[in-house]
Amino acid sequence: MAIMLNTTTTTTTFFLFLLVNSLLFYQSLARPRNPSSLILGLVPASRASLPSLPKASTSPRKKPADVLDMMEPLREVRDGYLISLSIGTPPQVIQVYMDTGSDLTWVPCGNISFDCIECDDYRNNRMMASFSPSHSSSSYRDSCTSPFCVDVHSSDNPLDPCTMAGCSLSNIVKAKCSWPCPSFAYTYGAGGVVTGTLTRDTLRVHGSNLGVTQEIPKFCFGCVGSTYREPIGIAGFGRGALSLPSQLGFLQKGFSHCFLPFRYANNPNFSSPLVIGDTALTSKEDMQFTPMLKSPMYPNYYYVGLEAITVGNVSAIEVPSSLREFDSLGNGGMLVDSGTTYTHLPEPFYSQVLSVLQSLISYPRATEMEMRTGFDLCYKLPCQNNSILTGDLLPSITFHFLNNVSLVLSRGNHFYAMSAPTNSTVVKCLLFQSMDDGDYGPAGVLGSFQQQDVEVVYDLEKERIGFRPMDCVSAASFQGLNKT
Repeated sequence: MAIMLNTTTTTTTFFLFLLVNSLLFYQSLARPRNPSSLILGLVPASRASLPSLPKASTSPRKKPADVLDMMEPLREVRDGYLISLSIGTPPQVIQVYMDTGSDLTWVPCGNISFDCIECDDYRNNRMMASFSPSHSSSSYRDSCTSPFCVDVHSSDNPLDPCTMAGCSLSNIVKAKCSWPCPSFAYTYGAGGVVTGTLTRDTLRVHGSNLGVTQEIPKFCFGCVGSTYREPIGIAGFGRGALSLPSQLGFLQKGFSHCFLPFRYANNPNFSSPLVIGDTALTSKEDMQFTPMLKSPMYPNYYYVGLEAITVGNVSAIEVPSSLREFDSLGNGGMLVDSGTTYTHLPEPFYSQVLSVLQSLISYPRATEMEMRTGFDLCYKLPCQNNSILTGDLLPSITFHFLNNVSLVLSRGNHFYAMSAPTNSTVVKCLLFQSMDDGDYGPAGVLGSFQQQDVEVVYDLEKERIGFRPMDCVSAASFQGLNKT
């Protein structure tokens, strides 16, 4: 979902936001086992949202002692990848998106009272459980003096949240304010907004050995009652204090994931490995690493520098400097974001890539599919026995990152079949998109779809990201995540 754009301090701001958006709408109609690692399963799920950009502290958190390897049950939703969080006493299992482009972890609160505006396509299929604080004996509101409260309100002044909570000045300066953290609004880049309260409760991580669990007390998360275009909770994997890796104490280590192809989305026997801790960084001698770029504006997120893209055998197309460096305001770089579905490139570079692809593909365009889906390049491809395995008919696409790191996209990671083949023909579309606002925030985004069948390693200690093509189904089987 990309980095968070902004956090505001009151629920009133949220409703003003909704009012403005409503007016605009009517005007325009428009994871080997290791005692210091976690292993979780991921499953393909659905959000094609664009980056969202927040301000949050990067203060390290002490790692809970002897955190165990971990695997969680998962369910498929639509685009993206879900992990399961077991929160409360007794535990309530809530499935949320894994998002490297934000910090806050939040869950829907209240089965009846949880309200999602403009989430109509989810209403007939509410796969999401909601968390009920009243049904957990270990749940309580975070206080206004908590650094997490200051963080979620993006405040430069630690006294602000207590002021908003209604504490008197005398109690504030004497550090005697005990009021709860005020409600917050957290905004995402594609216009999504969530409002709620910061809550503390026990998070249970499940060990790789049956019956073994580790309790993480006082885990801080958002208990969200209202959202706009955000129907499912989110586990933030950024580098801010509120993120899940940060609160579990892995901020100085790292994590890795290997996303299964979307063709396994509806198969309950398969899930993707997500590894957190030492194990994620071991046995990586043959992996190519590119340095993380440090964004002066958004330091909590994972940027890399893209130098060129090669299409087929054509000479590499050099990318604009904005994709490998930041301007004086901190804009630029390529964001690695599991919460954005498709890769986004800035104009006019995006159009250059399209032009090269068009010059190399001689099959007829499927313009009607382009109009229906909004994708810019769709082709009618021949297929034998109505098989959609037509990858060799299309040119390869290779990303070239800083430090001579090259990633050849799997054939299923650029053009994708939009429907079942008919009459020995299948329509495939390029699942890249143009960056709507390449002048603000990241210049480009490497989305989760293009990360399928790729082991991606976030080495936070050495501040680098590694890419290695991999059969993620086999990797998941090795981790014991797949059912036989």
